[in-house]
Amino acid sequence: MEQFITNHLGEFAALVTAICWTFTSLSFESAGKKVGSMSVNIIRLVMAIVLLGTAQYIRFGYFFPEGADTYQWFWLSVSGLVGFVIGDMLLFRAFVVVGARISMLVMSLSPPLAALFGWIILGEQLTLAHITGMLVTMGGICLVILGKPDKGKRIEIKYPVKGILLAFGGAAGQGLGLVLSKLGMGDYDPASATMIRVIAGTVGFSILFIFTGHWPKVIKALSYGAAMVRISIGAFFGPFLGVSFSLLAIKYTTTGVASTIMAIVPVLIIPPAIILFKERVTVKELIGAVIAVLGVIVLFSF
Repeated sequence: MEQFITNHLGEFAALVTAICWTFTSLSFESAGKKVGSMSVNIIRLVMAIVLLGTAQYIRFGYFFPEGADTYQWFWLSVSGLVGFVIGDMLLFRAFVVVGARISMLVMSLSPPLAALFGWIILGEQLTLAHITGMLVTMGGICLVILGKPDKGKRIEIKYPVKGILLAFGGAAGQGLGLVLSKLGMGDYDPASATMIRVIAGTVGFSILFIFTGHWPKVIKALSYGAAMVRISIGAFFGPFLGVSFSLLAIKYTTTGVASTIMAIVPVLIIPPAIILFKERVTVKELIGAVIAVLGVIVLFSF
């Protein structure tokens, strides 16, 4: 059994990532509705720095990452800005507008987009299967978000268009961020690479908040005990465990295999969404979520 786990370390890491992202998306949806998505973003990143730094100190004897060259710092920092500041800022807002379940369903487009960005940036092969997988995933998403149009209308979207577009922006940010992480990480330690990404994201948000005057809202958010508990849970399972395991996954298996396994979140999130948030999930929506995940599997199976 131990040998089996060792041989499939990347795949197991990707599965753990999917479970972590299920927990973190639900936690951040709940917290974001109480204190705002922007405040949640920077608070959870600061918490992640503390968690990651403590783990590094225990493992290596230093709090901040060491041993990375200029090339790694540059690309991992760019990855952090793209993934955390742009991608997660849009995704967390989508959590508030359309909820975690629909947002994570749209986020299943992240692997196809990662394949596209991998083709553009890393020269990875983009095949007919990739395109087919993308179309199947989009079909599953459309089955969920599109309803029966009223008379005189060509199309009817069941959920706010703003939320869908925000979630799509989050998917693009995460897909591009993953590819840039692989470009910059190389043989560098995944946890330390995550720390660099988180530091860059924190700096990016800090600068953004200076210009937007958002800092008073962040300070006020710290006084909401219930929201802080949810952010703490989300920070532990997201930027700390989830992102670290995602980088571990792409280090020990291909980006495609890792992305495929990590894409099962839209299905994993349905039971807790029903139990915790009392969401009504129709058979059509369940089928759409499964189709979207199958599209990701097709994407990387041929």
